[in-house]
Amino acid sequence: MDFTGTILRELLDAVSNSMGYPVLGDALFDDAHFQEHAPFTEASFAGKAWFSRVKFAGAAEFRFAKFDGPTRFRGAHFAGKGHFDQVKFDQGVRFEEARFDAEVSFTDARFGGNASFDGVAFGAHAWFERAEFSQGAHFPATKFHAPALFDETKIYGEARFDHGSFYHEAHFAQILVRGAASFQQASFESMAQFDQARFADHASFTGARFIAAQQIGALICARTLDLSGAVFALPVRFQIAADELRCERTQWESTATLQVRYARVDLTDAVLTAPLDLTARPVPFKTHGGHDVDESLLAGQGEAVRVVSVRGLDAAQLVLTDTDLSNCRFGGAFHLDQIRIEGRITFARVPEGVRRRFGIPLARWSQRRTVAEEHYWRAQNANQAPNPDGAAKRLWRTGPDHSNAAGTPDPDDVTAVYRQLRKAFEDSKNEPGAADFYYGEMEMRRHDRVHTSAPERALLYGYWLLSGYGLRASRAAGWLITAMIITIVLLMGFGLPQNSPRQEASGNVPAGGGHVTFILDKDDPQNPTHDRFTSARLEKALNVTLNSVIFRSSGQDLTTAGTYTEMGSRLLEPILLALAVLAVRGRIKR
Repeated sequence: MDFTGTILRELLDAVSNSMGYPVLGDALFDDAHFQEHAPFTEASFAGKAWFSRVKFAGAAEFRFAKFDGPTRFRGAHFAGKGHFDQVKFDQGVRFEEARFDAEVSFTDARFGGNASFDGVAFGAHAWFERAEFSQGAHFPATKFHAPALFDETKIYGEARFDHGSFYHEAHFAQILVRGAASFQQASFESMAQFDQARFADHASFTGARFIAAQQIGALICARTLDLSGAVFALPVRFQIAADELRCERTQWESTATLQVRYARVDLTDAVLTAPLDLTARPVPFKTHGGHDVDESLLAGQGEAVRVVSVRGLDAAQLVLTDTDLSNCRFGGAFHLDQIRIEGRITFARVPEGVRRRFGIPLARWSQRRTVAEEHYWRAQNANQAPNPDGAAKRLWRTGPDHSNAAGTPDPDDVTAVYRQLRKAFEDSKNEPGAADFYYGEMEMRRHDRVHTSAPERALLYGYWLLSGYGLRASRAAGWLITAMIITIVLLMGFGLPQNSPRQEASGNVPAGGGHVTFILDKDDPQNPTHDRFTSARLEKALNVTLNSVIFRSSGQDLTTAGTYTEMGSRLLEPILLALAVLAVRGRIKR
């Protein structure tokens, strides 16, 4: 049915109340054609409001209108401007496949039920500023050919923009979504603004394309912010506070800076063609006015940013700053020896307490920084019960594949990770930092029964036992002191002779001087039979031992046993001294 301006005014006048505002019951306008502007300002629709396939040739005026019943604008065509400011849809509204050729405004609109804009085409500006959706807001496959503004919009249900196309600016500043938010496969051809956007549930941008985005955030997400498979074409700067940030298979085609708070970050199989800098932000983000961004949705979260995986990416392009890497899986990353790890970095530590074997206490664990893969292998090798969060500090952490031996890295895999991280730290002139990774590399080689031969394992075991692979000065010094004490005791007990040997000679004194005897043969030193442990003998034994440490002979007469004792000490003790010096140097070298 065609409605001219005159006919429509007469109809609305006929149903107007004393205030002059139209009041309608069931309004069935399906397939109607409004040839001029449609003045439904402050109209009240008490029943159904059907506007499916309606064509509005002029402006559609629905400002302050109230829809008490279900409302449909399916397939409607708005050739003129659409005004829905402060409109109320108590039971939701459906705009599927509608078309807006001119600008449309839903500023301060209230959607009491689900609002569906599936497949809608917005040809000009679309304003949804301060709109409020009590339930869901559905915009799948929607096309925005002009700027779309959702600033300060509140959506209390789920928000779906899947497969949406934003050909101009998309403004979601200060939007609040209480339910799940989905922008899967959405395309942002121009600026995408999410400044102070807040998502109380999961927010998914899986497969989304950001062609011209340069600044995204500060964005707050109480649960998982999923950027898996998303594409970023230009340099971009992110500010994100979330419980979890997933960047699996994300493509970064230019430089990117991720400033993150709280989140567990997964970078598995991310594609980096330019440097990506992931930095943990220690203080809240700021608004343009200098105030802290509201992070109340994340109350109670710990502030450490935890990177959990860098597998499958080109680590030469990755910079990690001030992050927690205690649960990070490095295996499978390319160019891991070129990764840059800066600032205050946290790695996993070995278990606290006493080390046991077959239930027998042996010694305390030597504290050092480790990678998660070593924890996973050791926990599985020890048949340890699952402990994925590492809550028990006296246990090794168990990995996600703890029940599957094939999925857990073996010692050879962990050795490669340690070797590459060691080189990365050495290249950055952080020798003390590289020392722990050298220790881990040696440990894995010592435990590798497949790729390390038995003689090599025996050699590594001795190296570990004597000095902790040249990195434990206290261990080498302890063995040195022990060896010196043993040497002193042996010398005092068996090595020093009872008396100093004498030399004698014999001969005739010329010119009647008589016969004199001098015995030149040197007596063999004799083991003492009493008074072995005296202060005088201690002084002599200490002198011999100290000279042995620095490859010098004391010149002291020794028994046969003492000679062999000195030879052994001159071989072993300088080596232990060198290992102790090497360990100290490894910890202080820059």
